[in-house]
Amino acid sequence: MKKKLLKFSKTFLPLSLGVFLIWYSLSSATPAEREELWNNILLADLKWVFISVFCGILSHLSRAYRWKYLLEPLGYKPRLANSFMAVMGGYLANLGVPRSGEVLRGATISTYENIPFDKAFGTIVSERIADLAMVLIITTFGFLIQTEGLVTYFQDNDINPFVSIGIFLLLVILGVTLLNLVRRSGHPFMVKIKDFARGLLEGMRSIVRMKKKKEFVLHTFFIWAMYLLMFYLIKFAIPETNSLSIAGFMAAFIVGTFAITTTNGGIGVYPIAMGAVLLLFGINQQAGEAFGWIMWGSQTLMVVILGGLSFLILPIYNQKK
Repeated sequence: MKKKLLKFSKTFLPLSLGVFLIWYSLSSATPAEREELWNNILLADLKWVFISVFCGILSHLSRAYRWKYLLEPLGYKPRLANSFMAVMGGYLANLGVPRSGEVLRGATISTYENIPFDKAFGTIVSERIADLAMVLIITTFGFLIQTEGLVTYFQDNDINPFVSIGIFLLLVILGVTLLNLVRRSGHPFMVKIKDFARGLLEGMRSIVRMKKKKEFVLHTFFIWAMYLLMFYLIKFAIPETNSLSIAGFMAAFIVGTFAITTTNGGIGVYPIAMGAVLLLFGINQQAGEAFGWIMWGSQTLMVVILGGLSFLILPIYNQKK
């Protein structure tokens, strides 16, 4: 009963928070402000939105391709199509239950490429560590060029991004420590966990053992360059954000990165965060929130479509294998 309640809470509470934030944001605005927000969305230049979505797809393709560099040292060479569909299916799952996508992604590639789940999941953890390093680099750069704006926003909203990053690193360290403790136990149940832990650690070590480290790093930079580009392009979709400076763009991107983790895929909180941070750079709140809705909505719709198609196509694509 407790497990079911916990599972329900992990899904329901973030989603409820997102829905509440959407309702609160719209209900607290005046009719004129809601009309301005709606008009900004309706009058957006879709050309830039489509190009932004295309950049998002390229980033996901690169992520799927980069994955093979971690799996090859373990003796596995998954097909790109399966890797890509596993990635998209994972992103779709994250919209329902935060962080469940990594587990589903590992289970999917395990099912269709006969890769042990523990090893596959270990490589995904290694990927996330590499992505965390990119977040640190981008956040540091953003603070260097726009310290005042970011500090003001984070202070006003009681957000400390470095605490979040520190907690993640601490959890990784604790996880590795626990795995090492389990490894020394001889209890039958612990032996099963030990076997899983051994595979998980082997998957994580693949980032050190892989031969094509340069290619892995290049793909990592490409993925995040596409993230930055797809965000940057949306500013041209709305006339009010055309003049947004690089400093404002970087501040908004960093805030958006952390906003995504607050609720299921950033539902509700992402547009509000964009409206608040862009206000610091002379963009009125309605235009800022419209920017957030277009950015979040276009990428989420892409994930829903490609993720849904992935679940449908995967069994068909692999039936002859």
